[in-house]
Amino acid sequence: MDPQDPAAAISILREEPSWLVLAKPAGIHTVSQPGKDHAASIEAWLRAARPELAELEECGLVHRLDFDTSGCLLVAKAEGTRARLRDAFSGRGGDIRKMYLARVEGLYHNRIMAGAFTLSFTSRHKGSAKVSVHTRGEPETIGRCRWRVRSSDDATTLVEVELLGPGRRHQIRAGFAYEGHPLVGDQLYGAKSAGPIRLHASRVEVDGTAVECPAPAWAER
Repeated sequence: MDPQDPAAAISILREEPSWLVLAKPAGIHTVSQPGKDHAASIEAWLRAARPELAELEECGLVHRLDFDTSGCLLVAKAEGTRARLRDAFSGRGGDIRKMYLARVEGLYHNRIMAGAFTLSFTSRHKGSAKVSVHTRGEPETIGRCRWRVRSSDDATTLVEVELLGPGRRHQIRAGFAYEGHPLVGDQLYGAKSAGPIRLHASRVEVDGTAVECPAPAWAER
């Protein structure tokens, strides 16, 4: 096992008859990248480790996590299950809970220990890596989160975040930056520090079953 290869750290956290949850390490793409046949990705790992899933779209991956984001990644074992779980992730039926840990720049003052935001997240223009954030928008752009402070040090705060309803692209990253607390390492959204971005999908609840992914070192203090 190559300790420098992120794919070497992929593991199965839980397996059920119709789905499984992987532990995705930071530093690896969720799906294979166009024109990069040999680049490491969760999809490529699934093709090799679980060949029975190879005929499914994206090898059964129900959702995606950003390159720097670690944690719980849900995989379906059949197209019907994948469609059902994707609908649940999108808020169109079913009940899936999604919890994250994020380390953000700055401290919350005046004893603010919990909060929430409801914001609109929209693409800026073709080719832009960022999303734009507004206080109002069309229903299909709205993303909601609630959060609570877990701990803090001299300059950063560890928050636990629950994604409510359908997730939007960069919802946690762009949302906290809009609130004045970009994620540590997230220079795309104004962080002072260089990456990697400190975001971890810590827990997912599927069909009434909760699966947790151990926290990375940066979230343990």
